[in-house]
Amino acid sequence: MVGAGPYGLSVAAHAAARGLDVRVFGRVMRSWHTMPPGMLLKSEPWASDLSDPAGAHGLAAYAATRRVRVEHGVPLPVGFFAAYGEWFARRAVPDVDPRTVVAVRPRPHGGFTVTTEDGQETGTHTVALALGGTPFLDVPAALRPFVPHHVTHSSDLPDPARFAGRDVTVVGAGQAALETAVLLTEAGAHARVVARSPRLVWNSVPPSLRRGAWEAARAPHTGLGCGWRNLLYARTPGAFRRLPGPTRERLFATALGPAGAWWLRHRFEAVPDVRLGRSVVAARPAGDGRLLLTLAGAGPGAPVTEVETDHVVAATGFAPRLDRLDPLCPQVREELRTVGPGGAPEVSGRFEASYPGLFLAGLVTAPAYGPAMRFVYGAGYTAERLVRGVERRLRSPRPTAVPAARPGPAGASRDAGGTVATPG
Repeated sequence: MVGAGPYGLSVAAHAAARGLDVRVFGRVMRSWHTMPPGMLLKSEPWASDLSDPAGAHGLAAYAATRRVRVEHGVPLPVGFFAAYGEWFARRAVPDVDPRTVVAVRPRPHGGFTVTTEDGQETGTHTVALALGGTPFLDVPAALRPFVPHHVTHSSDLPDPARFAGRDVTVVGAGQAALETAVLLTEAGAHARVVARSPRLVWNSVPPSLRRGAWEAARAPHTGLGCGWRNLLYARTPGAFRRLPGPTRERLFATALGPAGAWWLRHRFEAVPDVRLGRSVVAARPAGDGRLLLTLAGAGPGAPVTEVETDHVVAATGFAPRLDRLDPLCPQVREELRTVGPGGAPEVSGRFEASYPGLFLAGLVTAPAYGPAMRFVYGAGYTAERLVRGVERRLRSPRPTAVPAARPGPAGASRDAGGTVATPG
């Protein structure tokens, strides 16, 4: 199992419970620990469980150990959720190896060689990648030359207090952009929001979980929000996967579009500078370590303006494409089928890529399975089916023995006996 976030830990928990010999690589909840202090979880607590087969290690169970009450409509700190993931790992997952996997290569006799950052190589029959969003961070082309010194993706933003007294431009109109702008403003920065959207969208206050039958039928609760369309995305990812590839890519790009959480709206009023209907079309150094941004509206003849800023935060989402799966060697990537021209990898009904024995989980599968895979909520659906896919792959056809891998600089490697990742 390559990756130790919500999806990787959930898959590993299901694999271990079914008796598979599983090894997990990666720092537990790494990307969640790097989020700015003060950020809150947008999803409801009851829709934010990591998945184990017995359902014994949900978020509410962890909260009880901390004497914290989780309530519908009350957001939890992201740091609390990250600590929950660590608690889940200690109870439901075999020991996690914190090393980073830098390469996954096929082996002549079947299976894969997995190489960690220190050069150790391990043989395995199957590999599951749950890399989260980090490989897929999307930054506008005009800003890419200035990463990371003058431009930061919102997922990598350090403590907003570091920007106190400075001018920071946040690009985007979704929750990450709006909350980042709020946190920067509250930390004493002069925050500016630039968004190509002509208006901001705010989620409404969620209705009570206990409602009359008519109200519940009109807008049913789901782990992705209220509404029948959200219910279809949340409950039927398998049906979504049967849609034509271009349709799935279009829905992935447009469903559940940028919106701010209802509880953030009143705090956002303090953000001093909001420029809607504008895109960053160019950027260049302005002296004194600043950037000069060129902003343009949509369409020919739209007004062009310039603004100087100390730093830019690109809250511009993710692009889950095959060419960004860096650990996979080119030989494997070139053989993988894609959902469509967007370049997202296709996966089977059991989350197996078109290369036998390679499984994918999390955000990278959202263009194939739908919006649910953009959220923690999709981890349960994924984990159960992916592990059954691994079992099926190990049974038929029966994999050949994986020969011992070549020792790396860190010492001798070990072999897997049919696992979700590496060895036993």
